[in-house]
Amino acid sequence: MSAYITVGFTPKDKESLQQYAESVPATLIKYSGELIVKGPVEPLHGESSFQMQVILRFPTKEEASNWYYSAEYQSLVDTRNAGMDSQFMLIG
Repeated sequence: MSAYITVGFTPKDKESLQQYAESVPATLIKYSGELIVKGPVEPLHGESSFQMQVILRFPTKEEASNWYYSAEYQSLVDTRNAGMDSQFMLIG
């Protein structure tokens, strides 16, 4: 069964965010991760504390978790945190 990682984020530093965004796709390949959608949030009910949303799909929950905790992805965390305020959630 597929698993998803949802990312809510608000940009902080354009340069760091761009560097992070350019680096992430290469880290997804080994875990068969796929970017499903990325864009501004349009709340339909309730409030959202983030301006943007990303949804990533993985073949299994284990692959999603392995990607997030991988050395390749974790090496990007400082750049990610400099570029945005975010929340990552695993579903599946």
